[in-house]
Amino acid sequence: MPKIKLDQIDRRILRDLQANGRMTNVELASRAGISAPPCLRRVRALEEAGYIRGYHADIDPAKLGYNVTVFAHVGLSSQAEKDLVAFEQLMRSWPEVRECHMLAGETDFLLKVVASDWDAYQQFLTTRLTAAPSVSQVKSALAIRSSKAEPGVPIEAEATARKAGPRAKARE
Repeated sequence: MPKIKLDQIDRRILRDLQANGRMTNVELASRAGISAPPCLRRVRALEEAGYIRGYHADIDPAKLGYNVTVFAHVGLSSQAEKDLVAFEQLMRSWPEVRECHMLAGETDFLLKVVASDWDAYQQFLTTRLTAAPSVSQVKSALAIRSSKAEPGVPIEAEATARKAGPRAKARE
């Protein structure tokens, strides 16, 4: 992947696309203060460099019948790399597992799991998750409500850009 040094314009592009991935290139360019062709070149460079991993729609789970979100703290009986990788691969194959994070500390993995209701989650828990190889314990925490679900990371166009230093105008 090509390495690029982010400037204020790149950070503005990233911030705007993170907030609205469907924004047109013309609107994005206008917001960034550049014309459309260099804006498109910058977006492509950011994609190629791996800063932009993809574009996604923000779907309301309840509208599709997923009324329960559970955070499962999973402990494994083995922390051998092959067992960790096998668990991660298995979690990627289960569509109801929306996030899987390996943690340092008491819990080996934190999973975000969606289900239609509590009974459906319990069925998933007892027949699949606790039966998975190397799983020794699972502690479930039912989400009551979400007050914030902000995607991505905070991107400061001004302050962080100063730390990154000036960038050549060659890509414009």
